[in-house]
Amino acid sequence: MLAECGKTKVLCTVAVQDQVPQWMYKRDAGGWLTAEYSMLPGAGQPRKPREGRTGRPLDGRSFEIQRLIGRALRCAVDLGALPEVTLWVDCDVIAADGGTRTTAINGAIVALYDALLWMEEQKQLPKWPLRGLVSACSVGLVGGTPMLDLDYHEDSAADVDLNIVCASDGRLIEVQGAAEKKPFALDQFHAMLAMAQEACTRIRELQSKVLGL
Repeated sequence: MLAECGKTKVLCTVAVQDQVPQWMYKRDAGGWLTAEYSMLPGAGQPRKPREGRTGRPLDGRSFEIQRLIGRALRCAVDLGALPEVTLWVDCDVIAADGGTRTTAINGAIVALYDALLWMEEQKQLPKWPLRGLVSACSVGLVGGTPMLDLDYHEDSAADVDLNIVCASDGRLIEVQGAAEKKPFALDQFHAMLAMAQEACTRIRELQSKVLGL
């Protein structure tokens, strides 16, 4: 699944592994879902060294983003309804212009749906485990004005930057954000949150259209 938002492009795939993490052995707890995120060297400027080539572990930003993706998708899946498998979600950024984490989530849930359809066709699912789609959007204050889907230059100039993840019914899964330069008011936060939730609704409509739902 190639997810695009503006100039940002993220390749999202899901692989099914016939085992669960060791800490889940003999618990009869169903399956597991985890995510990995990476930005390819030429995705942005300047070139980002390929992870694993510098002798250092995964950088903190990538680690934080892949944990966000995993949390968001696990909120959409009844893990107890899965067989003893691990769903590996891979999100590789091939072009970055802001919003890579939210674009990754929006594409990953579509790829996950397709993977579950394949498992259903293979008669590997005792019941359908997906509770609904998830969607995500960035929103911020730029020059005091609320703006959606900040690109790199808007994000660099933003006074506030938020990332919002919503469930299919509009409830919140995660809210990430902070003031970059000065504090912001509660009414500004509410305005940005409402804007992001409305955008997530539109994104879910596009996801459903792609999936033919």
